[in-house]
Amino acid sequence: MNKKCYRVLALVLAVILVGSAGYLIWKNLDYQRGGQENDAAAAIAAVPSLPEVPPAEEAEVREIPEELPDILADVDLGALREINSEVVGWIAIPGTEISYPVLQGEDNSYYLNHTWNRVQSAVGSVFLECRCAPDLTDFNTILYGHRMKNGTMFGRLRDYNKEDFWRKHPVVYLVTDENVYAYDIYAAFESGVTEIIYRLDLTDAVEKRKMIAFALSRSAIDTGITPTAEDQVVTLSTCTGRGHATRWVVQGVLRDRIPREA
Repeated sequence: MNKKCYRVLALVLAVILVGSAGYLIWKNLDYQRGGQENDAAAAIAAVPSLPEVPPAEEAEVREIPEELPDILADVDLGALREINSEVVGWIAIPGTEISYPVLQGEDNSYYLNHTWNRVQSAVGSVFLECRCAPDLTDFNTILYGHRMKNGTMFGRLRDYNKEDFWRKHPVVYLVTDENVYAYDIYAAFESGVTEIIYRLDLTDAVEKRKMIAFALSRSAIDTGITPTAEDQVVTLSTCTGRGHATRWVVQGVLRDRIPREA
């Protein structure tokens, strides 16, 4: 190889290195901006710091502080809707990074790469399936969020493959204008994107029981909780990091619905 070829090769490698470094810098800045937008949402909605969940014995589920629903009832969704009318709620899992506004768009694409205030970002938003009822009255309410490597958005859902993590963080809270909903997590598993848990037309009790059985049979954790066809469930869905054919899913069953004061 002559000197000219060496120089060309060196130039190409230099361009690749500069481009890769630039991409990584841009990506980190994008993640930081996404985090800042979500921090701003918490400040605008006056989301308080959630109390720590007290420790429990290794084989026990932690007791959730009784004051949590009252604290979450103070979340000001109206203030967020003055900026974006598609804010429908707030999600929180105490003791984790998950505390975000919930969006619902006309489709399931827009909030994959837009923050709650419509800023374009790979961080995206936590968003409600566009066909689900925004008042959470469906049998199966589905929410989506990215599996961020730094644990933000729905990144911590991957940790529900360990029972110890579930024992420390057993409840998902969803806040709407009318109520604070508390869901007991009962299953965590990997699922294909065409499986029954993503169907929204399950009105027959037999089909509902099939969905519940599907989740329990694949769950990486044994919670001892078995929903019925008369219950309502929430499905939190994120990617697995292994392509688009499967998702990591955490499901909870509605335990309590606490009305918010008008």
